[in-house]
Amino acid sequence: MEQFVVSARKYRPATFESVVGQDAIATTLKNAIQRKQLAHAYLFCGPRGVGKTTCARIFAKTINCLQPADNLEACGVCESCRSFAEGRSYSIHELDAASNNSVEDIRTLTDQVRVPPQIGKYSVYIIDEVHMLSAAAFNAFLKTLEEPPAHAIFILATTEKHKIIPTILSRCQIYDFNRISIDGMVGYLKNIAQQENIAVEDTALNIIAQKADGAMRDALSIFDQSVVFCGNNITYEAIIKNLHVVDYKYYFTLTGHLLEHRYADALLLFDEVLSKGFDALHFVAGLSEHFRNLLVCKDKDTLRLFESGEAFREDYLQQTARCPVAFLFEALSIANACEMGYKSSGNPRLHVELALLRLSDIGAEKKNDPPVAPAAGTPPKNAQEAQPQEIKTNPESAGAKQSGSIPSKPAPPPPASISIKTFSTPEVIKEEKTNTLARHERFSQEQLSAAWGKFILACENDLRLNSALKIAKPVLQEDCRITCFSANQSQKEWIESTQKSRIIDFLSNELQNDDISLELQVIPQEQQENLLYTNEQKFNYLKENYPMVAQLKQKLGLETK
Repeated sequence: MEQFVVSARKYRPATFESVVGQDAIATTLKNAIQRKQLAHAYLFCGPRGVGKTTCARIFAKTINCLQPADNLEACGVCESCRSFAEGRSYSIHELDAASNNSVEDIRTLTDQVRVPPQIGKYSVYIIDEVHMLSAAAFNAFLKTLEEPPAHAIFILATTEKHKIIPTILSRCQIYDFNRISIDGMVGYLKNIAQQENIAVEDTALNIIAQKADGAMRDALSIFDQSVVFCGNNITYEAIIKNLHVVDYKYYFTLTGHLLEHRYADALLLFDEVLSKGFDALHFVAGLSEHFRNLLVCKDKDTLRLFESGEAFREDYLQQTARCPVAFLFEALSIANACEMGYKSSGNPRLHVELALLRLSDIGAEKKNDPPVAPAAGTPPKNAQEAQPQEIKTNPESAGAKQSGSIPSKPAPPPPASISIKTFSTPEVIKEEKTNTLARHERFSQEQLSAAWGKFILACENDLRLNSALKIAKPVLQEDCRITCFSANQSQKEWIESTQKSRIIDFLSNELQNDDISLELQVIPQEQQENLLYTNEQKFNYLKENYPMVAQLKQKLGLETK
């Protein structure tokens, strides 16, 4: 039985020309070879799986090649190239710093550096994951790295450049490797599929490339896994099932529902996604990326920023034509806020559903036509008709009189454009006003206290804010100025920086007054003692609610101090 070799090893690039996504670095290294301007130390840094060690091996093989080609690639047939390919070269050494990171390991390396190469001109030392070296090992390596023998070249590779000490960085030529683009990975995977006689859909390769997140090695591993799952025919449906990825069609369908303000269909689609076992947070993250792709496809200048591959480009171009830019701006903001607040939410599903409701309400037109009163005795068709309707008038109909439908004194005409959206919970209170008249309703201390109590109830899931509001006890001052108190300076600063505008928005809507201002003060020290419960008070509370506590105290002979 023939031994299986994973694609990451079987199709590892052997020449600069076959390296994907690192053209600038490959050109620079080839030019250095051509001009004989080889440095004694290089640092290759970048994300995992993008070709750092591969380029180090190609570079080491090329500078030791006895018969380099005209395009400055290794010939692959000379003794140096064959010994490297067969793993018996004594001129190219690889060291894993993750497992050889002590001072003794570095001293062994420095002793080995003195030995000249058997074949070729240079002894090349490739040190992978060099950031794993200890501080003492780095210091022991400094002198050798700065002044190595003429035949020694060091190539250091790392995924975490920031962990390399500055004295090492200053002794190396630094090459930053890029994440590999989706199109680059798709092309490479397609070439491998052809060599392996595997039929694969472009959309399936796009999903593999996106899942790899810029790492070619990850893409090849996922490709091997997909071949095992699908056989010699890899389809889009099989890939999303195997990798447990949300189907892109969901995002296109959901965006269509949102554009048409069909919130019910949006909620049902979200429920379908959850029923298939997908994580809600991943769904929201995918939705944010979908809106982002629609936005960059909106303008030909930003189309190059599109990252989902050519296979989906046409679908995005068709849907973005239906999406106003204002819709995409607000949709991105709402989706991003939902993603950021997901983990801190007490009810994650409701948190996402509220975001979908807000998304479905973007750009919804508010009808200004007066409602048509139903005939006497006609039952309402739905719950909306059963609610009292706001009656709007215009100057032309101000003189008309209809029994029970128009007040005796006609109201002034509404502003040219008003769009006000309010929600019951303070988390999603939002007002969008254009040319809106300011509200100046007078209110009393009792009305303020009642509104404050409503806000406390609305924030019962936010324990920190809820407890702070209970202590605050607002007091109405002159000119609609409200003074409230905080338990300490830290709580006062937190409310002012993160919650103050939220409180003012709620009170302004509840009391119909836009002149409200909020001033926070710290409770005086002599009054703070009353906020703390004594041990005796705590015990009495437990005794009243749990009588067995008193028996336990008596049985164990405990005292409250």
